[in-house]
Amino acid sequence: MRIDKFLKVSRLLKRRSVAQEACGADKILLNGKAAKPGARVKEGDIIEILFAGGTLRCRVLAVKETVKKDEAASMYEVLA
Repeated sequence: MRIDKFLKVSRLLKRRSVAQEACGADKILLNGKAAKPGARVKEGDIIEILFAGGTLRCRVLAVKETVKKDEAASMYEVLA
């Protein structure tokens, strides 16, 4: 799955267009490297999102095309 779609489906970012813009601005890191919107995500990958107020680091636990709002948080694990 593309990283921009994963960020939207997992609800880490609100919209896919926002995820694409963040990737274009090098605000999304996949396994320590800047990710383009089309970068492929698989289970076990580490995603870092660079926000103005800090960084969110999480590990991908599951890659699903669609999930319900309640199940979205089960797709990733937040790391310290």
